[in-house]
Amino acid sequence: MNRFELYELCVTEPVRVCRFLDAAHGHEPRTLREDFSGSGALSRCWAAISEERRAIAVDADAEPLRHLSRKAKACGVVDRVVMRRSDVIACGSKADIIAATNFPICYWHTRTDLVRYLRACRRRLNRRGVFVCDLYGGRDAFVLSKTTRRIRGPVKSLIEYTFEQREANPVSSRVLDTLSFRHVKDGKRGSSGVLHQDAFVYDWRLWSIPELADAMREAGFEAVEVYDELGDAVDGEGRLYLRPVGPEDALEDNWVVYLVARKG
Repeated sequence: MNRFELYELCVTEPVRVCRFLDAAHGHEPRTLREDFSGSGALSRCWAAISEERRAIAVDADAEPLRHLSRKAKACGVVDRVVMRRSDVIACGSKADIIAATNFPICYWHTRTDLVRYLRACRRRLNRRGVFVCDLYGGRDAFVLSKTTRRIRGPVKSLIEYTFEQREANPVSSRVLDTLSFRHVKDGKRGSSGVLHQDAFVYDWRLWSIPELADAMREAGFEAVEVYDELGDAVDGEGRLYLRPVGPEDALEDNWVVYLVARKG
């Protein structure tokens, strides 16, 4: 498995995220634009839902887009997934939903750059479109840490996945995070050793929820909602039930939230 396949196995939940995006939009969206798409797991999943759906995967790096092209062909959605090698601000592709998930909103280190990106997203959204991104924070947001868990891989393989917060500065709100992967055999590290040490490295600024919501409003979005879960409950018609966080609701000590910014 290459590093993109390992990332998709250990990190992404494209089916749940696609259901959330569909429900958050609420008006039968057809086109998803996935910014900072990487290997495009979300784009492939969105396009696979229906032949009427289209996805646009935008990334400045050619390597993950090549991986996406192979995977899209293998799962039969290559004709419904458009790949754009581009800076996300420069990309002019329009969509019903623009999603930036797995924390790429934190690539923007200054408020000026953040608002500039959000304004560009609003311009590229169709009528009643939504921009969706996620964010993490809480008690341990600036604590140096290393978390390892194991995931069952293909052909009974076992993958050890390590997320490390290697640097953290609460004054600048900057963190340096890494992802690494190992094969595991019979409960012990396999003879192959490290699959990918520091397979992915992220230099992020951790925005607070109010900072990000304020930037969205400054960029022209008419409404901003915060959700602390992707949701599992469905109504009698099979539609996912979502409830935004209210003013009296408390988040977990360490939280992940999704912000939904709406274009009128």
